[in-house]
Amino acid sequence: MLKISNTVELADWEIELSAIRAMGSGGQNVNKVSSAIHLRFDVQRSTLPPVYKEKLLALSDSRITKEGVIIIKAQTYRTQEQNREDALNRLREMIVAAMVVVKKRRPTKPTKASQHRRVEAKKRNGANKSLRGKVTY
Repeated sequence: MLKISNTVELADWEIELSAIRAMGSGGQNVNKVSSAIHLRFDVQRSTLPPVYKEKLLALSDSRITKEGVIIIKAQTYRTQEQNREDALNRLREMIVAAMVVVKKRRPTKPTKASQHRRVEAKKRNGANKSLRGKVTY
């Protein structure tokens, strides 16, 4: 059971976990032990609320296939248990991040005083630069 929020949970049958061999260096052990975890989560078949499904499928994330399956490969740690926890945490974070509502930006105008200060600073800067010119006698 993966708890997403107070009201939303994912059952174990919705998440498909399989152990695979990790990539990279690790000596002889890397060829014998399947310590990496391959997580597959089908968004369409899940029991997530429709709002969650829509937002997840709207994400432009390379881990989501065209069919709506989230694929996460966890191979950071040396043990299968730690990689399993890592994969589940990454899935949880992905779902929670999809539900964050981005605050709409309200355009603002610079104040009269800030506009005046900016123009005055530009004039001072220009006056300094005009003094750098060629000196004529």
